[in-house]
Amino acid sequence: MTIGLLHITSKYPTHMAKVSALVASLSISSGNSSHRLCINIYLNVTSRNCLYKLWCRAPPQTRCQKIFQVQAPVNAVMLHPDQSQIMVGDQSGIIHMWDLKTDQNDQLVPEAEASIQDIAIDPAGKMMAAVNNKGNCYVWALGGQAHPVPRKHIAAHHKYALRCKFSRDSTMLVTTSGDCSAKVWRTSDWTPMRELRHETQRWVWDAAFSIDSRFLFTGSSDSYARLWDVERGTLEREYCGHQKAITALAFKDQAV
Repeated sequence: MTIGLLHITSKYPTHMAKVSALVASLSISSGNSSHRLCINIYLNVTSRNCLYKLWCRAPPQTRCQKIFQVQAPVNAVMLHPDQSQIMVGDQSGIIHMWDLKTDQNDQLVPEAEASIQDIAIDPAGKMMAAVNNKGNCYVWALGGQAHPVPRKHIAAHHKYALRCKFSRDSTMLVTTSGDCSAKVWRTSDWTPMRELRHETQRWVWDAAFSIDSRFLFTGSSDSYARLWDVERGTLEREYCGHQKAITALAFKDQAV
């Protein structure tokens, strides 16, 4: 399986770089805003041991910079905004905290016998959240301490949690789930702010805040993407056209 990197401003549809690996399933690919790092997580075919790789896109070619191995399939990865750490959540319920400067790692186990489904770090790098397959959300404080400090356990959903993301201004956290809802939480006191539901909505796989944190996009198994007004909790627009579930989405706008 191959990941291709392309220049979107070029008129030539050729790959700027390709990253190839023997994989059973390509789980997650993520990058940071400086466009220098690309994180590739994959499952090794032969041994079933799980690896995640840090790729450096520095001239003249993309190269594998670091490799770290865990013992369970990887479900989630998050690069700290200051690029000092990578947080990796696996199927066994462990969050691996990999220090990129020292190459050391530590572990968090928020809940026994529950797989980590997603990890989020707020833009300021002060909070980390993780959701699991039991619908629970855990929040830690980052920065100023040697290890993350537990802040809150939220029984967010009564079914499988799928995604968690902070708003751009760090004032809200959204969690999505197999219970057909997306829920928005205030980060000031971790109280519920909005529960976003629609009569035809199914599993909500992903969500994305607008840059001003006023609006939220969601993608659902009913093949619809939806735009919500977070403050009012109202559905503003529906986007149709897909024939199957929308399992991932991204949105980027610019401040006016």
